[in-house]
Amino acid sequence: MRWLLLFIAALSFTGCFGPPRSVSEPDGVRILRDWTYATVDGENLQLDLYLPDRFDKPLPIVVWIHGGGWVSGERSPCPVAMLATRGYAVASISYRLARGDATFPAPLYDCKAAIRWLRVNAWRFGCDPDHIGVWGASAGGHLAALLGTTADDPALEGSEGVTGVSSRVQAVCALFPATDFVHLEEVEDHHWRINLVAKALFHGPPSKHPELAASASPIIHVSKTSAPFLLIHGTADTMIPPAQSERMHAALKKVGADSSLLLIEGMPHGNRTLARTDLQQAVEAFFAKHLRPLRAVASQ
Repeated sequence: MRWLLLFIAALSFTGCFGPPRSVSEPDGVRILRDWTYATVDGENLQLDLYLPDRFDKPLPIVVWIHGGGWVSGERSPCPVAMLATRGYAVASISYRLARGDATFPAPLYDCKAAIRWLRVNAWRFGCDPDHIGVWGASAGGHLAALLGTTADDPALEGSEGVTGVSSRVQAVCALFPATDFVHLEEVEDHHWRINLVAKALFHGPPSKHPELAASASPIIHVSKTSAPFLLIHGTADTMIPPAQSERMHAALKKVGADSSLLLIEGMPHGNRTLARTDLQQAVEAFFAKHLRPLRAVASQ
């Protein structure tokens, strides 16, 4: 029964239906699937790459991290593949889900391993290893936020896959992320869904695992050297309260880090929000500022 409830909660994170094929496999985009970036306990952790058909300069990379409450979700179909028509390479990654022994920090270790692998192998695909951004939604937004605040932290780096290479990212776009597990239950216990699903990440309520909850909270790791952030949250989010993004934004600004916050009136939780024009425009402007995409790709 517990896992059934977790699965139902995870569905409400992402919605039951994926993007149409025109979005996940857009014209003019070449898809390179099933690249193994690390192998853990016999399990191949893989990513898919989306590249424009034609380009003549190294492409900045946007890494998509799917949501699903840390217990479900897949890298394909990729709902942001259209960015590959805008002068970027898109890497959609899988990571260990919070089942069995794969609790925090395993998913973060995997995301960092993917960044390191992409940095080392960028030249093979015509990509720029010095301009890597991350974009995640819900659980993926949480992991993206951790990537932006724990760069090269030995305690949270992991040893999966390629090592000895920086996992630092140059930009973070986080949609409706959980950012503060320490105060989640005491301040926002009416958001019962996030409290339920968060238990999978720690094998119990965050309050029962305070050290893990603090380590998994991006807000705890904020510093002046954090990557530039764009935080997006809807005021009608009944899964993760908007205050999680508001407090994260305030913490980043307080230490002098680069952060922007977009609160969208009436917007709920879920991947369907990715179809919103205002959201897409904000994300593209953010990545254009920090990753310098190739403007001429679409016309080549």
